[in-house]
Amino acid sequence: MAARRQRIWITRAQPGAESTAERVRALGHEAVVAPLLAVRGIPNVHIDLAGVAALAFTSANGARAFAEACGERNLKVFAVGAATAAAARAAGFRSVLSADGDVEALAEGIAARKTELRGAVLHPGAAEPAGDLAGALEAHGVEARRVVLYETAPVILAAAEAEALARSDAALVHSPRAAQLLAKLLKAYPAPQMRVLGLSRAVVKPLARTPLAARSCPPFPLEAALLNLIDRRP
Repeated sequence: MAARRQRIWITRAQPGAESTAERVRALGHEAVVAPLLAVRGIPNVHIDLAGVAALAFTSANGARAFAEACGERNLKVFAVGAATAAAARAAGFRSVLSADGDVEALAEGIAARKTELRGAVLHPGAAEPAGDLAGALEAHGVEARRVVLYETAPVILAAAEAEALARSDAALVHSPRAAQLLAKLLKAYPAPQMRVLGLSRAVVKPLARTPLAARSCPPFPLEAALLNLIDRRP
């Protein structure tokens, strides 16, 4: 059980937000689900798999969006982390490797196996990705393409809801885009008593100038490691 019950704001988009909330509640804390982003699929996208040897997913949303748009499940999959790998396996992919890191770690992991690839790596993802995976792969000498399958749009919170959320003990942030929106919101509704716990250094970077009690990230960009920070006071 938690040493002290805290009010934890879950900022990530659905459907991942609810699974995170369940894990927070299991730790003995109050979980408040109020996403800063909403995921919207882009309809009627043509996915060209000609010459593609593998898929690379940098988010669970990307894995789910591809699975909804295309029936191919036999390609090798490279995933940025455990949650993304789990989403790919849940979608029916059998050969899934996880980098357990960030976009650069994923690119390096794929590059280490480039002799096994007989074609390009396709990166299905968001309209505004957190990093340039295709560019990083090409820098490593790996042929890469990307296809946009979804976009993330800001969620507009009512003033009363934003004020209440700003009184949370901590906010969990899973992406740089969500962190940018949080920084903007906290300009209007300051929360100097709140801690922000981000999935990685890149995630918390947009909050560098935001007055907070603390901003922290785990040594590895895994949600289990992120949740461990809740009861670890600075």
